[in-house]
Amino acid sequence: MKKRSAAVLAVALLLSVAGCSGAAGGGGSAAAPTDPAQVSGDITVLTHKTDLAADGTLDKYAAEFNKIYPNVHVKFEAIVAYETDVKVRMNSDDYGDVLMIPGAVPVPDYPKFFAPLGDPAALSQKYRFVDKTTYNGQAYGIATNGNANGLVYNKAVWQQAGITKWPATLDEFRADLAAIKSKTSATPLYTIYHEGWPMTAWQFNLGSNSCDTKANDNLATDTAPWASGKELNQIDSLLYNVVHDKLVEADPTTTAWDGGAKSGIATGKIGTLMLASWAISQMKSAAKKAGKDPADIGFMPWPAQVSGHYCSIVQPDYAQAVSIHSKHKEAARAWVDWFVDKSTFAQDEALLPTLKSGALPPELKAYQDAGVQFIELSQEKNPQVSKIDNESEIGLNKPDYRQKIVDLGRGAAAGTLDAYFADLNKKWAAGIKSAG
Repeated sequence: MKKRSAAVLAVALLLSVAGCSGAAGGGGSAAAPTDPAQVSGDITVLTHKTDLAADGTLDKYAAEFNKIYPNVHVKFEAIVAYETDVKVRMNSDDYGDVLMIPGAVPVPDYPKFFAPLGDPAALSQKYRFVDKTTYNGQAYGIATNGNANGLVYNKAVWQQAGITKWPATLDEFRADLAAIKSKTSATPLYTIYHEGWPMTAWQFNLGSNSCDTKANDNLATDTAPWASGKELNQIDSLLYNVVHDKLVEADPTTTAWDGGAKSGIATGKIGTLMLASWAISQMKSAAKKAGKDPADIGFMPWPAQVSGHYCSIVQPDYAQAVSIHSKHKEAARAWVDWFVDKSTFAQDEALLPTLKSGALPPELKAYQDAGVQFIELSQEKNPQVSKIDNESEIGLNKPDYRQKIVDLGRGAAAGTLDAYFADLNKKWAAGIKSAG
């Protein structure tokens, strides 16, 4: 498996689904079943978890599911290029019974494609992140799990550079990367630029600089979010500066995932990756496979503190939804609920459980025990922000605009960062006006 389980959360995609046809047939809600014995049908679950499908892990979960729902047959369809392939399939009625909501589907379009799951207020009593998939008083998806933002790093590399504590400011972080460059042979920060989707991880730091739960909502009315001193300016300036200071790989256009990021951080050839907590287990597995100590893989918070503490934004991963065209909506809903309520997926993969009463995996408990505060961004104005983002054609959760920042930093694109920020502000302001 390559990517985050987007968020993704919002995740990388070069194309828009604005042209998707939506649902003309089907319809109806996907109510939670009350009697498992009465639920039946064959359902297809589209998944980006190609690794878990290949090694039989998903089938084991299905076997556990069948102990409660014996009359439901679950078939998994693993898709490598999940975002792009599912986006194309959503032009038809055939996109499975259960699917992960592609990151490029605007929230206002959810009713065209997905069956409503119920009252958001009621679901929010039980689950995290429900407001992220809510539109016009209905919830359309339940996150498979959550992620905490931060950076995966190789502890041995940082120690070799003489760094003994987490950086507490953006300037300290740059200085630490410079120390890694001068005192070790490792690449201080690996962008994974060529893969595209990893560049979207930078967006998930919004809110960490300020510990402001309204950081995303504020974008709905801020006509200049890239102005000096504001968070998007700070995040993107850091990206530009580490590239400009040559603290990243020599040629970002040749970066790779398995043969680059994973193997590099596992063997100490890379010091740091801007990836959320979903990546921890993968990097530890890569270290073990390479004959290295998995304990060398660490996770640090975004390098900024407010009132003496770090803030880590917790975000939903892909949300599972029920296709509006499904002929077995009750069976599909049974799978969605069971996966977050009963399966051990979050604990097995060291992820933040969507179920509020779910056990926190050891990796994140240790993170929290170190004084990092988990905060969830308000999504009250997310539909507006999503609409403005589409109208502006910036793509906050797509790789293009931050790849442009990397290109500016390495001298592969004409112009200055200030000019680019001014252009982004102009587009965003026009998007606010256009979106009403």
